[in-house]
Order: sequence, then structure tokens, then C-alpha cells
Amino acid sequence: MASTIAEKILSNHCGKDVRALDIAVCDVDFCFGQDGTSSIVIDSFRKLGLGKVFDKNKFCMVIDHSAPSPNIGVSEIHKKMRIFAKEFDLGLYDSGCGVCHQIVPQYGHVTCGDLVLGADSHTCTYGAINVFSTGVGSTDIAITLASGKNWFKVPETIKVIVNGKLPVGVYSKDIILHIAKDIGSNGATYKSVEFYGEAISDLSVDARLTISNMAVEIGAKIGIMEADNKVLKWVAGKSKRAPKPVQADIGARYVAVKEYDISKLSPQIAKPHAVDNVSDVGELAQQRIDQAFLGTCTNGRLEDLEIAAKILKRNKVNPEVKFIIAPASREIFLEASKKGLIDIFIEAGCVVVGPGCGPCVGTHNGILADGEVAISTANRNFKGRMGNPNSFIYLASPATVAASAIKGSIADPREYKKRLA
Repeated sequence: MASTIAEKILSNHCGKDVRALDIAVCDVDFCFGQDGTSSIVIDSFRKLGLGKVFDKNKFCMVIDHSAPSPNIGVSEIHKKMRIFAKEFDLGLYDSGCGVCHQIVPQYGHVTCGDLVLGADSHTCTYGAINVFSTGVGSTDIAITLASGKNWFKVPETIKVIVNGKLPVGVYSKDIILHIAKDIGSNGATYKSVEFYGEAISDLSVDARLTISNMAVEIGAKIGIMEADNKVLKWVAGKSKRAPKPVQADIGARYVAVKEYDISKLSPQIAKPHAVDNVSDVGELAQQRIDQAFLGTCTNGRLEDLEIAAKILKRNKVNPEVKFIIAPASREIFLEASKKGLIDIFIEAGCVVVGPGCGPCVGTHNGILADGEVAISTANRNFKGRMGNPNSFIYLASPATVAASAIKGSIADPREYKKRLA
């Protein structure tokens, strides 16, 4: 019987053929926590009374959400994580290493066909490299750390086909915002979303990670893609483990099939306070901004920084705008420095901060004042997301964010077509 990618990966990890809505107990290839969730992971694991973990090589912790620590309470959590990691000889990526969803694939912890759990909702990011990866609660991670297993309800699958050639100035962020507007923030709840089409194939792996990262913003359990040659080459450069790419069978059952032609798509903006509250950039041309932010697990990769740098080179950030840039990892920061991107940002008037999640999640490094407006490359814009429930967040691509920072209001990056071509 024909299977979807999700059905195949879960079947491979539970030792029997399972179908959508079945319950399966599966072996997990890797799991992790970050500093916003690992304290509960540690407490829950200790309550089990075990003297060892299942496999120290299949778990890590990342200090990224409040890194470096902004207060004493967070410092105590970081200390707790370091002690636990040392006690059980576990992997720990400390302050400055980067965002967990960049770190986990960048350091080869996952590969095609894997089953991965993370105590963070955007764990779905690795679907772009053909991984069944999903966010779960901290207690689930503790159980997985102890046993190497967890239970799953096999998700039904929606097939999304994206065709057409992206116009200049339009990016993968615009694609996923366009899809979010159509499907809605709850339209794919607990579903697997499989992404296909000419437009997806044309994207780099960096750009595909942006789309899978935001699958959870339409409610999806996972947002997964096939492993083509681009993915296999990317994974081979990072993981020592052999990939086991998984494809859906012809005749696999989908609960819905959605098709999009993005050949005439314009830059998209998610307006406050919902990710599916999306408009074309032209509808918001007069919206002033107080802050711009480029970074996060959605758009903090090297390709994103390069796009912004093309627009910012020999330009200046509007004097009434604070433009904060956070590379997604130390390696990306170093590579951006070697390429001269950091110089461009600083000369333009940007504030470049260490790798981490701070401005996005609202812990530090750019909390908004009452009534302030931000445009961000992040994945969420609900009230309080950037630290203040009385502020307003617009979501957009790196190009749109950079163009807006220069103008002082939401701007169309296609004004810089010659630079972006």
C-alpha cells in the first residue's frame, strides 16, 4: 500500500507498517533542548531516578534563547545545564554558538530519513533536509533521553505544490507567508505537509529551511521535502552518517492537495498580530517602523545576510530606525565577516549582536517600547513575541526588512532590483 513520507519514516522507526492516525512507538535518532526548555528536561529526567542516559550521542542542549544571560535567574538555568551536561557527558552548545535549529543540522546531528524531537516548536525546520522533525514538550524529551523512544500519532498529510519562477526581490519567506495566508494558522494542525514543485526545487537548502521552519505556523506537525541532489550534497558536507532519503509513493493518500503559482508573487508581509494576516508589500507602503531585525532560525543564515548586504551596501539605516542583526551561528558570523558583510552592516548603521534568539523571542537585545513597530525576519508576530505586548510586529523577508530599515517605513525591495538580480 502506498505511503507518504511521514508514514514511511515512522514505519521505519517502529519496525512495522503504520498509517495515518495509527499510534506508533518509535526509536528516535536525535533529541535536544534549549535554555528555555532544558531546565524541565533535566528535572523530569532526574525524577526517573536513572543513573545514565540512553545514548549520550543522541542528545544535546543549546544555550540560545537568552544568550548571553540577561539576568540572574537565567544564569542559574545556564549553570544547571552545564552541570547536567558535565555529569552525563552530554553535548552542550554554550552562549555564542548559535540558534539550536542552525546548530543541530550544521553540526551533522541529523540526516535524511531521521526521526528527531526537540523541545522547541520550530524543530520542524529540518524537514527541508528530509527529516521527520517535530517539537515536543520537555517531559517528552526527558523520556526520550532515558529510553531512546517516544510515541507518535501518525499524521495525515497535505501535499503542497509550488510552481513558477520567483521574481527578483521575492524569496522563500514570501512563499511561506503566501501559503500561510491561504491555509491559515490552524489549517494544517497536526498534519504533515509535503512540499513539492519547480519553485521548491530551484531554492537553495538555506531557503528551503525557511519554509520548513514555518510549517508549524500553519499548525503542521512537520513540513518535509524530498532529498534531491542539493540536499544530499548539503548533508554530506555536515554529517558523517549515511543519509537514508525517503520519498512518498505514487498513489500515497493525501487529505488535501494545494497548488500555487508564484511566478507573479510580490513581497509578502504578515501584519500584527497573526502570521496568516498577510498582505502584499504595496498595501503597507506608508507604515512607519521603529526597529528592524534580521536573524532567527527562520532567516539568520548566510544567504539571508548576503541578501540584506546587497541592499545595505553604500546605504544608511534611517536615523529613526534601530536595525539589529543576529547571525544564526558562530560559523555564519565568521563567514559573513570574511565576506565583508559585517563591515557593510556596521557602516550602514546596524547593530550586530552575537548569535542567538534574544530579539526574536523577546528576552533581550532589542525589546520594543510601548507602541513601537518592528519589521522582522522571524516566524511569529503575536502580541508580546518580541518582549512587549503593547508593540506591533510585521514579518517579512531579509530583503524587505533591509529595504524598510533604510526608508524608515515598510518598503518594497524590488526598488533594488539591479542589486538583487
